[in-house]
Amino acid sequence: MALEIERKFLLKSDAWRKDVISSSRIVQGYLSSSGATVRVRVMDELGFLTVKGRAEGIARNEYEYLIPVEEAKEMLENLVCDPPVEKIRCIVPAGDGLFWEIDEYCGANAPLFTAEIELPDENTPFAVPQWLGEEVSNDRRYTNRALSRTPYSTWGSEDK
Repeated sequence: MALEIERKFLLKSDAWRKDVISSSRIVQGYLSSSGATVRVRVMDELGFLTVKGRAEGIARNEYEYLIPVEEAKEMLENLVCDPPVEKIRCIVPAGDGLFWEIDEYCGANAPLFTAEIELPDENTPFAVPQWLGEEVSNDRRYTNRALSRTPYSTWGSEDK
């Protein structure tokens, strides 16, 4: 079984930018979200279809498949339930073979930035960089699925 274990944080500075080793443009939309979430994604010139189970804490089942990019683009155009989420993902080394995925959201979710770290185990320790802010791993509003339904720009100041 494929298991995704990740923690998500807000950022308190852009000091991470000096350590970026790669970046990609991502557009993703959701085909289903009752029970399992089914997502289609275009990342640069690759297409992906992903099925994710319900989260239990910071872990959930995840299955991801490479699909033809043209089919992924067609699905984004014709099949998604809500507007796609667009973001630039930057990769920053986290030490011990781990990496931070820093997402700079575009469009209706700007100016949101989040940092995620995928862990091999829920108890895996990791270094906490100074630019890392509040943890939002268990705040469902910050899931990409929720952001496609209720974009960050529509939140009131009391919600942020």
